[in-house]
Amino acid sequence: MPEVPLLLLAGVAAGLVGSTAGLASLVSYPALLLSGLPPLAANVTNTVALLGVTAGTAVGSRPELTGQGARLRRLLPIAATGGALGCVLLLALPSETFEVVVPFLVAAASVLLLVQPRVQHLQPGRWSARNPLVLAAVFLVGVYGGYFGAAAGVLMLALTELLHAQSLARNNALKNMLTGAANTVAALGFAAFGPVDWPAALALGLGCVVGGRLGPPVVRRVDPRWLRVVVAVAGLVLAVRLFLAR
Repeated sequence: MPEVPLLLLAGVAAGLVGSTAGLASLVSYPALLLSGLPPLAANVTNTVALLGVTAGTAVGSRPELTGQGARLRRLLPIAATGGALGCVLLLALPSETFEVVVPFLVAAASVLLLVQPRVQHLQPGRWSARNPLVLAAVFLVGVYGGYFGAAAGVLMLALTELLHAQSLARNNALKNMLTGAANTVAALGFAAFGPVDWPAALALGLGCVVGGRLGPPVVRRVDPRWLRVVVAVAGLVLAVRLFLAR
């Protein structure tokens, strides 16, 4: 398969970008299209391959995940259930149905990341992981992650930033696990019922493991204010690209 080197490199880049900024699909999905896969096959193959990001970040984020067990136990099942529904929707409905709102969701999440410090300062304690609206938002991001997934990490990072007054690195690690839960459940469904290109998924996934492992140490060394701006700007760029591609 001549596309293997391309997919391996794209996987490393996707894992690095996904574990730090939540934008893995910005790299991996176009690489799969470039390798010749049609959009639906590229989408489901991408979801399966991104299991590598989850595996890599789970290992690399152990220091940031320490002490977050209660949060994970509360939110992981909700995100995973959303991912299952997203998988069902993708296999049952035309992709255009959901893709229409994707640019607006990504743009809104990116803006939210930029204003998050002010929002949290003005309304401390309002946002709780037990708030039904918050739980519904985690579920819907899980649905989005299972259905299409591009910038699902941006949406989830915005939520974790509003929920928990802790370092961006710790919220980023929490985000990686929540989006990983949704992605894992969806990937299992696609593996059983979707048109997965397994050689492409393996090549891309191996690269994602490497990139995902490298990402958390990068987050620890980056000024969170700059990282927030970079994530938000990248999200806005992706939103414009998705809007123009409709």
